[in-house]
Amino acid sequence: MTSATPPVIQITGLHKSFGALEVLKGVDLTASAGDVVSLIGSSGSGKSTMLRCANLLEDSQQGDIIFEGDPIRWKGTGHNRHPADPEQVRLIRTNLSMVFQSFNLWSHLTILQNVMEAPVTVLGEDKAEVEDRARQILDKVGIGAKCDAWPAELSGGQQQRAAIARALCMQPRALLFDEPTSALDPELEQEVIRVIRDLAEEGRTMILVTHDMRMARDLSTHTIFLHQGLVEEQGPPSQLFGNAQSARLRQFLSHSDTA
Repeated sequence: MTSATPPVIQITGLHKSFGALEVLKGVDLTASAGDVVSLIGSSGSGKSTMLRCANLLEDSQQGDIIFEGDPIRWKGTGHNRHPADPEQVRLIRTNLSMVFQSFNLWSHLTILQNVMEAPVTVLGEDKAEVEDRARQILDKVGIGAKCDAWPAELSGGQQQRAAIARALCMQPRALLFDEPTSALDPELEQEVIRVIRDLAEEGRTMILVTHDMRMARDLSTHTIFLHQGLVEEQGPPSQLFGNAQSARLRQFLSHSDTA
């Protein structure tokens, strides 16, 4: 009898402070293969911090982070706690690819070079193979004709789709989106949402921090509402958006457009 496949990422009891400011106060998150987990909540609730802790861009002070059954090994405690194994950090970051709000494309590289850079330089993959994969992914997100363009020559929506292509080219186990549409105007926002929707329909594992309640409602398999650094309510989106139990969540949703 074989054991069940462990979640791609599992977080339990996570605490994170910046100096005296406690941002996360013991939060849990689980994303198994094919899950789309949305983190919602007001600004300052800890959503983006949780995402950054998940792929070790930020060090947490307490709690467990487990990637495919393998717990992160730590040294030190409290504010002196840091990952103990640099190879484990590299494994996490290459398998939990982050897509940022502000695109973060390298301005001195073409779009194709941006997408190819990490697999070639970080993973040491064959350049010709990576280029072929990169071109296919750029076609997939609808900007294959922009391979030789510079980031500054693209619209915000095109730049964000290039950033998604760059993350996909790493062939990660999960994609982490940090407010991927909040820097875009409504028309360009829809371009990016269509790409994310296609990825969800493919069964991609994703964790999505978003202020777009319609996207969270329509694309998620599980939704987590964070309030003041704690999980206030969580469950399937039909429950949170259709029958919220928390008064704070109901108040939050009353100011959101989910029609």
